[in-house]
Amino acid sequence: MANIKQQKKRVRIQTRERLENLRYRSTIKTLTKRLESAVAAGDAELVTNEHRELVRTIDRAASRGALHRNTAARKKSYATKIAAGATS
Repeated sequence: MANIKQQKKRVRIQTRERLENLRYRSTIKTLTKRLESAVAAGDAELVTNEHRELVRTIDRAASRGALHRNTAARKKSYATKIAAGATS
């Protein structure tokens, strides 16, 4: 455990940031599952909305540093592939 006041503060900040990053990653997983279920249901409008929301969340997570930019690009590509499967 840290003895220095500034280090104790850094531990608190890191904990808060770690939980925020975890929220982003968890939300992305949830939205991906919702997109897959929308594709399975066959509702084109729902697929479009879910895909838009997923890509927006991925971009936000990447800009905040919760995801690496290459990871974000890979997840967006996967989401686009899922959404394209609904139209064909």
